Amino acid sequence: MKVTNSSGVTRYGPTGGVRRTGSSESTPSASTVRRVEDSVQILGVSPDEISPRVHQAILSLMQEVENLRRELEESNRRLREMEDLADLDALLPIPNRRAFVRELNRMIGFAQRYGTPSTLIFIDLNDMKLINDEYGHEGGDKALLHLARLLIDNVRGTDVVARLGGDEFGVILAQADETTGQEKAKALAEVIANSPIELGGKPYQLKMAYGTYTIKQDDEPHEALDKADKAMYEKKREMKGEGNVR
Repeated sequence: MKVTNSSGVTRYGPTGGVRRTGSSESTPSASTVRRVEDSVQILGVSPDEISPRVHQAILSLMQEVENLRRELEESNRRLREMEDLADLDALLPIPNRRAFVRELNRMIGFAQRYGTPSTLIFIDLNDMKLINDEYGHEGGDKALLHLARLLIDNVRGTDVVARLGGDEFGVILAQADETTGQEKAKALAEVIANSPIELGGKPYQLKMAYGTYTIKQDDEPHEALDKADKAMYEKKREMKGEGNVR
């Protein structure tokens, strides 16, 4: 079961198993009998011409077809849920790199067909090693979840937030040109800095380094990510004057 909360975070609950039902496990209902009568009349055969044995055989066959149809629908539903789960990050309730690259490829397609700009933001959470060393990996996981929630709460529903791996995140700003993308990235950095998390019983101010890249028509997803990544490292080097950023 898929549930989406007010923050746009999608979670998945357990699903039930598939119960196979043969013709011997159920008795055809009156409505099924009526469908059989309708069917034979459509075929030009009078119900009076059908022997009880043939009638029962048709009922059993139609019941089996209905059972197979329901099993197919259930299998397709479970397959969709498995595909959704495969797109989720292992730790955070947001898409993973696989899903992000697919969405990035889709945005490149829009740029090719319609000339619609979109901007990619590559984000790195600073000082993760220090957080893990001082507060343990539980504190590090808490910081990552805090960052993910802040990003989700401060972008549009049409934008995409994902964890690319470790302490790296990606955001796709749909229909955002270079100027808009840079302004939004700066605003997100300010939101993160002004929204401390409680670690060890006291507030801890997170900081992020970011780089932006506006998608072009001839881009490849991994090339666009690489360019945004390099822009992020340039920003990280600029931030080193503020302290020991890792």
